[in-house]
Amino acid sequence: MVRSSCLLLRKYGNFIDNLRLFTRGGSGGMGYPRLGGEGGKGGDVWVVAQNKMTLKQLKDRYPQKRFVAGEGANSRVSALKGCKGKDCEIPVPVGISVTDENGKIIGELNKEKDRILVAEGGLGGKLLTNFLPLKGQKRVIHLDLKLIADIGLVGFPNAGKSSLLSKISHAKPTIADYAFTTLKPELGKIMYNDFKQVSVADLPGLIEGAHRNKGMGHKFLKHIERTRQLLFVVDIFGFQLSSQTQYRSAFETIILLTKELELYKEELQTKPALLAVNKMDLPDAQDKFHVLMSQLQNPKDFLYLFEKNMIPERTVEFQHIIPISAVTGEGIDELKNCIRKSLDENANQENDAHHKKQLLNLHISNTVSYSEPPSKNALTSPRMDVTSIN
Repeated sequence: MVRSSCLLLRKYGNFIDNLRLFTRGGSGGMGYPRLGGEGGKGGDVWVVAQNKMTLKQLKDRYPQKRFVAGEGANSRVSALKGCKGKDCEIPVPVGISVTDENGKIIGELNKEKDRILVAEGGLGGKLLTNFLPLKGQKRVIHLDLKLIADIGLVGFPNAGKSSLLSKISHAKPTIADYAFTTLKPELGKIMYNDFKQVSVADLPGLIEGAHRNKGMGHKFLKHIERTRQLLFVVDIFGFQLSSQTQYRSAFETIILLTKELELYKEELQTKPALLAVNKMDLPDAQDKFHVLMSQLQNPKDFLYLFEKNMIPERTVEFQHIIPISAVTGEGIDELKNCIRKSLDENANQENDAHHKKQLLNLHISNTVSYSEPPSKNALTSPRMDVTSIN
């Protein structure tokens, strides 16, 4: 047990989801005072998203974590306008949020070839600068990886998320019968018969107090922000982290997971959600499932089981609730169909909302243009034309 945990911790050490870098734009080139020549502008530093790139690869490739762009060329008789310095590009994974040293967001890279300017090159020497070049911008930036996936698996440790991911996709996550098997995010893809692909992220297990950065804490929660929908995975027999912690039933697990999401960021509760109730192959699972369904149909009748500070402002309304067994495969096909259906329905709603917004903007634009009074020139010019004809 101890040896396995150590191996997993060592494995987690190879996964990097944030990195601090020093960047500096290139200095400008010297101007040429006698002939009024301008030095070239210094090169810029860009962060560029690339598929199949990881922050670990970036760190290994550039251990100094310093990125400096090229200097602008000096002005000279044969080329009064100096050439711009060479830009520096920092390759990063898709799904990166870039912030400055004060935590202010500079930008996000959500798809391949997205690029963000993080340090601008200095101006070349010119009349305005007394022909002296300016230095490039210095900036320390933070790269923060937040996974982008269609579905994010949410659940306490040992709920069976890793087993489920291995069943519905080609991913091969580490699976064992002790808490915190998943110490780093795992990504898999569900492949459908019509070649549709749905990405699924198995994220490190939550525990109570995760919003306070307890356990995996924010390292887990930040990744949920970059998933389109949530799939809650709960053990029908409940969860207990250790003999020193309180046992939680399946219903309590759902309420507490909801509360952790709310305390971290309320917007997470607005994401569409599904519920997979796992380990239905075990004895007495059906009886417990019937109890859970009655609790979910009338959740307010059972909130007396919780302390006031543990009750979320709003309970999650699941689009689909599917009993499954990640071990035997029971309910897996139905779950995959429900995931596809939910994503398609949400995509249609987003498209409808987008079209309605476009029509509204068009209507407002037309209304404004028709309601604007004619300008003074528009009133007088026709009379002038008539006068000139007469």
